[in-house]
Amino acid sequence: MTHPQVRELIDRSNRLGSDPKNTNYAGGNASAKGTSQDPATGEEVEVLWVKGSGGDLGTLTEEGLATLRLDRMQAMVTTYPGVEREDEMQARFDYCMHGRGGAAPSIDTAMHGLVDAAHVDHLHPDSGIAVATAEDGPELTKRIFGDKVVWIPWRRPGFQLGLDIAETKRDHPDAVGCILGGHGITAWGDTSQEAEEHSLWIIDTAQAYIDAHSSPEPFGAQVPARAPLPEAERCRKAAALAPVIRSLAAQDQPQVGHFTDDQRVLEFLASEKLHSLAELGTSCPDHFLRTKVKPLVLDLPADATLDESVARLRELHSEYRADYQAYYDRHAEQDSPAIRGADPEIVLVPGVGMFSFGKDKQTARVAGEFYLNAINVMRGAEGISRYAPIEESEKFRIEYWALEEAKLRRMPAPRPLASKVAFVTGAASGIGRAIAERLAAEGAVVAVADLNPEKAREVAAEIGGPDRAVGVAVDVSDAEAVATALEETVLAFGGLDIVVNNAGLSLSKPLLETTEADWDLQHDVMAKGSFLVSREAARILTAQGLGGDIIYVSSKNSVFAGPNNIAYSAAKADQAHQVRLLAAELGDHQIRVNGVNPDGVVQGSGIFASGWGADRAKTYGIEEKDLGRFYAQRTILKREVLPQSVADAVFTLVGPDLRHTTGLHVPVDAGVAAAFLR
Repeated sequence: MTHPQVRELIDRSNRLGSDPKNTNYAGGNASAKGTSQDPATGEEVEVLWVKGSGGDLGTLTEEGLATLRLDRMQAMVTTYPGVEREDEMQARFDYCMHGRGGAAPSIDTAMHGLVDAAHVDHLHPDSGIAVATAEDGPELTKRIFGDKVVWIPWRRPGFQLGLDIAETKRDHPDAVGCILGGHGITAWGDTSQEAEEHSLWIIDTAQAYIDAHSSPEPFGAQVPARAPLPEAERCRKAAALAPVIRSLAAQDQPQVGHFTDDQRVLEFLASEKLHSLAELGTSCPDHFLRTKVKPLVLDLPADATLDESVARLRELHSEYRADYQAYYDRHAEQDSPAIRGADPEIVLVPGVGMFSFGKDKQTARVAGEFYLNAINVMRGAEGISRYAPIEESEKFRIEYWALEEAKLRRMPAPRPLASKVAFVTGAASGIGRAIAERLAAEGAVVAVADLNPEKAREVAAEIGGPDRAVGVAVDVSDAEAVATALEETVLAFGGLDIVVNNAGLSLSKPLLETTEADWDLQHDVMAKGSFLVSREAARILTAQGLGGDIIYVSSKNSVFAGPNNIAYSAAKADQAHQVRLLAAELGDHQIRVNGVNPDGVVQGSGIFASGWGADRAKTYGIEEKDLGRFYAQRTILKREVLPQSVADAVFTLVGPDLRHTTGLHVPVDAGVAAAFLR
């Protein structure tokens, strides 16, 4: 049964964390103190419940709490060796855990356990950080809040910061919270409701002051040459630039991308102070840990041509890497962790928008959200003062902190297709759906492309929603529709790595009953459709320069001659030879092209459900319901081929084990001797 104070803490955390004005994703923490029964002795002991490391307030559950014995934790004050050795204190929290302990304690645990208040909130609101990063932050804090909120100069999160806040509360009995210089806010209360009210009062009071006293143009005048392009042109240019920018951001490690043209971003990109403020970088530790210390900013007008933009981005990327290496070299000490990569995680393109990158879609999206938080902070600070983030050396101490490095090493190993972007046609049902689900399960993000956009969106939602899959409409026989669908994919995920040509249909008819329309329809969807998809995908893959995979779901019928199937089998034979032709042509770009040749897949198949199954059953003189068993019995292994069987083969071809294979057709037919490859 959940402890009442824990229930209050979780409810308060979820309310505070679900509103972006209060804190960023996974930012901040909240706590409660109370009594709980020691599971070993049965005695009542004082404990601290606090959000654990890596959790998110908005979605916090009881499992995300760390639970510590207060007597042990507070006794650590007597053994504290000083700020030069305070990192040692983090490991000691493990010996303060109550019961099974719950989640791992975060670096902010000390501020919650040492502060003499039953309930404590630590948050990263844009309005609070604007005050915290203002040049005259101490004076502003006094002016805005009077004696109710106290300024605490910047200190790296840890045990000493907890001591500082505890001392501040003791010395200022009327205070309800504090502004942490360069960082955020902390508030407290005797009850959960009081702590929440104090947190919201600080946030709202800071915002009200900014609204009332901000200069009308905190970022300076808007620069016409960097004004936003019209929406359609903006999206086209973003889609064309995204693969190139992704290739630059992925020199050191694979990345997934995110794009936004939020109006607040476009305003910042068009502002007079863009370059000077971007150069200063972000301040709140949560911000620069996700965004690097500063972004890469394209210094061309919005109407620069695509070729001009690409050439300049490549130059700026080389400069950025050299600059980041110099930043590392300036501050690294003998025991500093190795440099983790010198590529940008935020790329700003005036007139177009912001590209952000991370190891997966959520990380990329959140990085962009954090930089938008930083823009809001800069707007607020510049409006009432001058933006003055923490020193570069302090940013390095956070970014390359031994505790942060240990946290990264605890992360689970990435799945085989982590950071890969897949585009699967005909993915709303049957084989295509199974492929999309398997690729997503192996770590890829997936565009579920289908003629039926509603079903495509349903499947994408079931796979996991926009951080794992998106549904896109596509008629593969329409070149413009194909280009639009791939453009949507690139804007959603930053680029492209895997393309699966699976869309298909079939009409089973004898030669003399096959009409020209029958022939054209099947060739338009399968032969022409896969050509159009591969052509458009190849444009993206070659521009991106990271290699890739194109897979054709062909058929055993591409090599097996059966009756009443002229149009379908001929189209499949066309696809099969496209595999060979494209493997030969695209190899110089490290693009592998392979095929899968399934036998008839009855279960879940849109083709079989649309009449093909009845036609084939009639051809073989059996009941339609027996078709799957019929196909199985004519194979060597006597096994029915399922959608998952084909998905397994696709994963094998695009996964890590066949990197030297291209131009291959993999039979997935349980053994049909007549379809053996020769």
